[in-house]
Amino acid sequence: MQWFKSTVAVKAGTAILEVGCGRGVGAKLIYETYQPAHLYLLDLDLRMIKKAERWLNGENEKPIYFCVGDAARLPLKDDSLDAVFGFGFLHHVPAWRNGLAEVARVLKNGGVYFMEEYYPGLYQNFITKHILVHPHRDRFNSQDLHQAFQNASLTLTHTFELKRMGILGVGVKADADSVICKPNEDACQVVLD
Repeated sequence: MQWFKSTVAVKAGTAILEVGCGRGVGAKLIYETYQPAHLYLLDLDLRMIKKAERWLNGENEKPIYFCVGDAARLPLKDDSLDAVFGFGFLHHVPAWRNGLAEVARVLKNGGVYFMEEYYPGLYQNFITKHILVHPHRDRFNSQDLHQAFQNASLTLTHTFELKRMGILGVGVKADADSVICKPNEDACQVVLD
C-alpha cells in the first residue's frame, strides 16, 4: 500500500471503490491509509462480502458500503469515483476488457486506478492451474493489457512489471498530456484543466 500511496496522491475524504474485495484485507488497508468519505466494496461472491462486512465493520460505523456485483457491470454512476483499487481481480473476469472499461467509466477525470494483475504464466502453470480457478479463454499478457489501458483512456504511469508474471501499476483517467512523469521521479502529477 505504501508504494501506491507514494506514486499518486489520493486526498482524504474521497470516494473509492475496491473491485474484488474478497474478505476485506485490502479494504482495511485502503480505509486506514486514505480515510475516504465513501469506500465501496464489490465482489461477485456473497460469502466474501459477508466476511468483509464482519472484518471491517465490527462495532464501529464506518462509511463502507458492500455490494455483490459483476466487475464487467459496475453498479456506480459515470465519473463518480476518485480512485479504484484492484488487487488481482481483472484476470478472474471472463470479459476483462469490459471490466477495465467499467473502471474507466466510473472514475472522474483525474481519477486513479491502482492495480495489481497477474499474467497467465503465473496462474496457468502446472501447479496452480489445478489449485486455482481462472478463465481459460482470452487471457491477457503485458501487451494486451497495455493496449486495453489505452483503449479505455487510462494512462499507465508508474509500473513495476515482470513480463511473464504480472504488473503493479497506476492508471490515470486523463489524456496523456495531463500526466507529467519524469524519469526517476517518485510520484506523478496529474494536471487537469
